[in-house]
Parts: sequence; structure tokens; C-alpha cells
Amino acid sequence: MIGMSCTHFSNSPVAEWVGPVSETFRHWEIFSEIDHSVVGREAEISELVSSVGLSCSVHAPICDLNVASFSDRLMEASVAETCAAIASSAEIGAKTVTVHPGLASMAVNGTAERAADRAKRSMRVFDKMQGEYGVPIAIENMPNVPIFLGITAETLADIVDGTDLGICFDIGHANTSGQIGDMVDTFRDRIVNVHIHDNNGQRDEHLTIGDGIIDFRDVLAQLSWYRGNYIIEAKSLESARASQPRLEKMLS
Repeated sequence: MIGMSCTHFSNSPVAEWVGPVSETFRHWEIFSEIDHSVVGREAEISELVSSVGLSCSVHAPICDLNVASFSDRLMEASVAETCAAIASSAEIGAKTVTVHPGLASMAVNGTAERAADRAKRSMRVFDKMQGEYGVPIAIENMPNVPIFLGITAETLADIVDGTDLGICFDIGHANTSGQIGDMVDTFRDRIVNVHIHDNNGQRDEHLTIGDGIIDFRDVLAQLSWYRGNYIIEAKSLESARASQPRLEKMLS
């Protein structure tokens, strides 16, 4: 199924967006931040999405959080916030919960390997949450920004090693690091969610599909076995709506 997500929606109530989203899409990945946090609002959000016939997934919060923080207190708080979102997502019937793998130090060079070791501890907690709550958790590959963890298939595989966690394959992110083929090959049996948007290969631009350089027909051919959701991650509802028929044509 083709769904959509937009981070900018989170600055206004869910009720303002559920109708417009449902006019074009049957699935919505809710970005659990600010006004769209799913924690403590399970009944409200469940009623809103079901009232218009939407299914949903959730993107766990990322602002102010770092599940690989070198501070034990900050890491524990970040994990706790993510776990709260996972529990609430299960309650609203989310199909998947997408989680970022964390950050290395913004101030100190050469900390990625040590941060990845911290991230592995958090992944084990999320793996237990997945088993307890029965909602698939998808760890997302990151764009080519030095402080991000999980930019390459090799580093992301190391972070989730020893767990049953799934992968959210972000095509746009992988394009910024030349990792599209490696991600598909490495995680063929683990991909449970796909984010799709375009860029020109250098930055994570979240362009409308077809407005950048990604050869989506080739990527989708590599994903011919995949039967999960394709989430159009757009800067606006208008961009998502423009992307949808282009994606539908390529999937047909």
C-alpha cells in the first residue's frame, strides 16, 4: 500500500490533517512529535484515523532524543520516550514503528564506533518491546551526514546484529551515500517498511518523486519481492499527492 508522511503536520492537531490525508491516501505514517505524539492520546488518534478509513504506522520521536547518547541519563530518557511511543503505537494498531539508530557526537570527531556500541544497547531494549507488544519495529538507515549512525548497510547491520528488529529502508537516504543496492542486498529479509522520496544525490531533500535523480524503476525492481507499505515522505501534502500517481505507475 502507498501511504504518506510529513513531519510538518505535527505542528497542528491531528484532526486538521486526517481528512485531507484520507482524500488521497489509505495509509498514514504519523510522525509522533508535538501535536501528533501518540503517547497518551491513543483513543483519540485511533478514533480519528478509523473514522476516515485510514490504517496507520508511526515514526517514533527524534527531536531532543539520542538513543546512542554518551550520557547514560540522556540515553535512558531517549530509550524511555521511544518505548512509550512503541507501546502507544501498538495500542492504536500501528503496522510498524520506525526508529532512528542514534547519533555520534556533534562536537568530538571519531566517535561513531563508540556511539554505535551505545546504540546496540538500545536496540536490545527495542527488540524486547517488539516481542512484548507485537508491533514490528523498523530501524531506519540514515542520510550521509557525519554525525548519523547507520548510514551504510555495514554499520546498520552491526547495530541491529543479534536482534530480530526489522529495517525501514529509506531510499532517499541511501541515495545520498550510494548505498541503495547494498541496503537491499543486506536487509532483503528484514525490510518491513520503505520510505520513498527523491533527491539529487548530495542532500536529503525530500523532493517529489521524479524531481531528483533517483532511478526508482531500478530500485523498485530490486524490491520486487517486497509486499509492505511504501511511505511517501514529503515536505507537504501537495508534494505527496504529486508523488502518488508517479509511484503507482512505476509499481503497476
